[in-house]
Amino acid sequence: MARPPRFDMNQLLDAAVRRAAALGPAGVTMSAVAKEVGAPSGSVYHRFAGRTALLAEVWLRTVESFQEGYFEILEADVDARRAGPAAARHVVAWSRAHPEEAALLLYGAEGFGRSNWSEEHLHRADCGNQRVRTALASVAVALGAEGPQATECVALALVDLPLALVRRHLRAGTPLPAFAEDLAEESAAALLGAFPAGSASTR
Repeated sequence: MARPPRFDMNQLLDAAVRRAAALGPAGVTMSAVAKEVGAPSGSVYHRFAGRTALLAEVWLRTVESFQEGYFEILEADVDARRAGPAAARHVVAWSRAHPEEAALLLYGAEGFGRSNWSEEHLHRADCGNQRVRTALASVAVALGAEGPQATECVALALVDLPLALVRRHLRAGTPLPAFAEDLAEESAAALLGAFPAGSASTR
């Protein structure tokens, strides 16, 4: 009977995350990841067709992990005025709980070679991005405001501001302050408060 593989995909991707957080995408090579886990290079090539596929997978796994919790929060409460600020809080809370993954995301998909990704990887990325856009537009509609300006306001509250808070501290190498989640949540609530009161109910 064949022996199970000693090094699975998640072990290799975890190693890639560590290297990306410490050294940037340039530090994520097939040989470096293999060395990180004490595996022969063949183990990495067995799991990934090449470095481009490795970079795509480490980026997508990280983004999809974040998005899973983000969507759960947005969909858990039919009141957009509660769900929106809670989602903004999640951005900071997730980043605090996953500092290496959050540092990795600072480089953006292009930093991980998106222009060379396979169609399958591009499709996964595009589906995730579209789901975010749809969710933000849904929140705007639930708040009783439609159109580009309303969607931009929601994106600012639920994505841009909490990410800016996280990014500033990650780039400075300083820890997130204890009140960061509260600040993100309260800022989002204040921005969403610009929409007419009583307009948010169900989605």
